[in-house]
Amino acid sequence: MHPELKHSEFQTSTVSNPPRRQFTRQRRQLTAGERRHYARMASLHLSKLQQRLPKNARIGLYYDGFGELPTQPLLTWCQGLGYFPYLPVVGSLGDDDKRLRFVPVYQSKLLNILTLIHSLGMKQNHHRRLLWARELDVIICPLVAVDLNGNRMGMGGGFYDTTLGKGYRSGAKRPLKIGWCYDFQVVEQLQRQPWDVPLDGLITPSGIRWF
Repeated sequence: MHPELKHSEFQTSTVSNPPRRQFTRQRRQLTAGERRHYARMASLHLSKLQQRLPKNARIGLYYDGFGELPTQPLLTWCQGLGYFPYLPVVGSLGDDDKRLRFVPVYQSKLLNILTLIHSLGMKQNHHRRLLWARELDVIICPLVAVDLNGNRMGMGGGFYDTTLGKGYRSGAKRPLKIGWCYDFQVVEQLQRQPWDVPLDGLITPSGIRWF
């Protein structure tokens, strides 16, 4: 598949679990213009994802924050192709329940969506009509780091692994789990824990990779 990400394009690490701050600091050092530039580059590879999606696909997105690769191009892409975008909601069934549910997006700009700040710092919007992850075709997953086998390091809250774990262990084909990040967040190897759910694919500014 072209363009594909090659091993030589990735930074390598001899440490199984690099510290999260290594990546979060690097993300925050980027300017807003650099973030938008890299997001535009990554969005050029979305056509490869489109080939695997049904018509009127339901796509789980997320609010970018903490210097992450901007997700506005994902929302624009969804709405331009008639896909239905959704955003995650934490704690809809109580603070002790880590399973994410997903709220539909009707605005064309993430900045125009009325949000509340969760106690963990992420933005979210509440709505009566919430979907479970299994009802989506794709979930674009935030991450701190990812390795060449699709193993993902998140922020440590366990929300996505908890949300996707049951379906993954049962062999469910849906939803596809796609990472969206900068190239410097990709390392050679991460230590995988028994509860970790690997990605099916990864999109960065330099290309797309399927696992």
